[in-house]
Amino acid sequence: MSESETAQPSDTLSPDNLKRALKAFKKRLKLTRLDSESSLGVGPMSGGRPSGIVAISPPDQYPKEVWDALVAEGKLKKASHGQYELVAP
Repeated sequence: MSESETAQPSDTLSPDNLKRALKAFKKRLKLTRLDSESSLGVGPMSGGRPSGIVAISPPDQYPKEVWDALVAEGKLKKASHGQYELVAP
């Protein structure tokens, strides 16, 4: 069994687990933006237009309760269709 399957519900919303989930979200958002910016016609030699991606589907390693807890803490904001976006600091 993986660690997430054996975790108790109280462990799911622990501050350390929420911190890891937020870090995973930020990393996925960064990689999604980089992937979008590296597409043909948008690159460092062709004008360097930034990505317009602001919301993504969260990593599925963490349950929905974790993402809802991060929304309640004000670190993420719900977007449409199960996507979330970072709240500006």
